[in-house]
Amino acid sequence: MIWMWFIMMAAGMPLFLTMGSSCLVYLMANGEILLSIPQRLTASANSFPLLAAPFFMLTGMAMNTAGITKRIYDFAECLAGRFRGGLAHVNVIGSVIFAGMSGSAVADAAGLGTIEIKAMTDEGYPRPFSAAVTAASATIGPIIPPSVPLLIYGVLADVSIGRLFAGGFIPGFLMAGALMVMIRWMAYRRGFGAHPAPTFREFVIKTRKSFLSLMTPVILFGGMMVGVFTPTEAAFIAASYALVLGVFVYREISWRDLPRLFLDTVETNAVVLMLVMTASLMGWVLARAQVPQQLGTFILGTTRNPLIILLMINIFLLIVGCFMEALAAMIILVPVFMPIIQSVGIDPVHFGLVMTLNLMIGTLTPPVGIVLFVVSRVANLPFEVVTKATAPFLIPLIAVLILITVFPPLVLWLPNLIFG
Repeated sequence: MIWMWFIMMAAGMPLFLTMGSSCLVYLMANGEILLSIPQRLTASANSFPLLAAPFFMLTGMAMNTAGITKRIYDFAECLAGRFRGGLAHVNVIGSVIFAGMSGSAVADAAGLGTIEIKAMTDEGYPRPFSAAVTAASATIGPIIPPSVPLLIYGVLADVSIGRLFAGGFIPGFLMAGALMVMIRWMAYRRGFGAHPAPTFREFVIKTRKSFLSLMTPVILFGGMMVGVFTPTEAAFIAASYALVLGVFVYREISWRDLPRLFLDTVETNAVVLMLVMTASLMGWVLARAQVPQQLGTFILGTTRNPLIILLMINIFLLIVGCFMEALAAMIILVPVFMPIIQSVGIDPVHFGLVMTLNLMIGTLTPPVGIVLFVVSRVANLPFEVVTKATAPFLIPLIAVLILITVFPPLVLWLPNLIFG
């Protein structure tokens, strides 16, 4: 089954089709009842928390269309433009703010990336460097809540999504800080300048224009923390709020735009849902083939030290991220790894953030780095050029990954403080 899956992927077939076909052949070869296939596919899609995914996608698309991303960028420029390498820092700050709204690295790269890369190249920054900063900062999106990958992990691992979302704040800010340290070092080496500090009046004007947009993460996380709505309901609130801003407040979304927005959301979510369904089927088949048990026996036979096990899983996931789309890898591997981490006492919230950050780094590594493909298209640069320019930014991201792996309180302190 695994060899067939790899061969079909190498042939360029869609990922969900390769997983579904290889599972079908395996089950037929083992004389299984094929009625189990539609049962498993529909069971994996029949999940209330998964309803949040299309609404978060709609939120990101609405914000891009409504000009909210431009307002976020202008506000971030007021905050960070004065530092050396100013617009590169603005790029990172903009991604941190946008992360609290969309929960998607691709949405960040495609939405803010268009504005950020143009602004940086107009200021004289090399286009490959601009694209690299945009790609690296986009990985913050799925770490700071809301987050589609963390949402799906929570469903698969049966872990509190609220705790996962709370656990993402400190790692997300660490990622931003590490990237800004790298940018500052590169700015000195390459002689990048800074913007003059904004006047108080300019700061007030840009803050006022972006205030309603900046309230989105406050409403989302505040509502979840005080128990007004669940994470799934928060996704609907976010999408509704973005549409109200775009249609009635900023008036940059016309009624004619709405069908296209909804259709784009449906198409994007259909791809994600097909991945969820077929990857869930593959995870079930692997479980029937005793793969998790065999892997667990091998790892636990080597060591029972939780830190060493996490480091081994990190290396494995960094390799997997080079060859597999992040959500598909998560859906297949979470059922495989959960028995192992539970047997050695690793907190599932901690593991969820470690795994998600691993797979987000994978979106920046060839040959299947989806964020690299998106940014290369936005920047109108060859994939190889963007890949080479992004490579130095893997260093601070991997440093943060090691940090949260070795020091679990960086992830768990805030969830324990909020939820007890």
